[in-house]
Amino acid sequence: MKKHLLLTASFSVLVAATPVMAQPPMPPAIFNWTGFYVGGNMGYSWGNGPVTYNEPAFSPFAPPSMTALNHLDNVIGGVQAGYNWQMNSPWVVGVETDLQGSFEKGRKYSTLPFSSGEGALSTMFASKIDWFGTVRGRVGWLFTPTTLVYATGGLAYGGVGASGTLSDSSCFPACKWQFSKSATNVGWTVGAGVEGAFPAWMNGSAQHWTWKVEYLYLDLGSLSGSGFDTDFGGAYNYNAKFTDNILRVGVNYKLP
Repeated sequence: MKKHLLLTASFSVLVAATPVMAQPPMPPAIFNWTGFYVGGNMGYSWGNGPVTYNEPAFSPFAPPSMTALNHLDNVIGGVQAGYNWQMNSPWVVGVETDLQGSFEKGRKYSTLPFSSGEGALSTMFASKIDWFGTVRGRVGWLFTPTTLVYATGGLAYGGVGASGTLSDSSCFPACKWQFSKSATNVGWTVGAGVEGAFPAWMNGSAQHWTWKVEYLYLDLGSLSGSGFDTDFGGAYNYNAKFTDNILRVGVNYKLP
């Protein structure tokens, strides 16, 4: 009996003296990409809006065709929303739409002396992209469980405009005529980007917030018009084309 009590007491002392092993930390939850999300973005855009003006009646006094190679650029900002579906593999597919304010403008001034030696033609041709939006598919590959590299492409649309002012100094006072046109054009876009979950210490256990960096190329088509120049007594027409490059950063919140 005494021996039994002695063994029990010795075992109790041994257990008490043994250090308690710390429990290993719980592994962080793997980010689940499936679901709806909303967010905002800011960035920079740079593009082209060349305007070509044709008036055959100018000849032989001035070139019958003139082109202004307008460059468009500005800071942009907007919002986006979409849905991702994470398949049972490293692949994620989804759809996203966004709407941006851009206010990109470009204009060119020039003075062309008439070949007759009397007077000159002064011109100003301008083009702009006021805003644009896209509806795109996305196909991405998970470089890590929390980092998505993706390609994207689809529909683009936007508010574009073209205008011009021409004046003939051989008149007294100088003759002047103008044109201006705005429209909502539909085109296409392609691009690529990377999106990742914020670190756990910033994101918390809910895993809702992600960051993104994205590049898009937009083609918004062309804008055309025509009119009549009462100075030279001839018809004219014009055409402007719109392309744009977008580089932006953004933040998304994945809805619960």
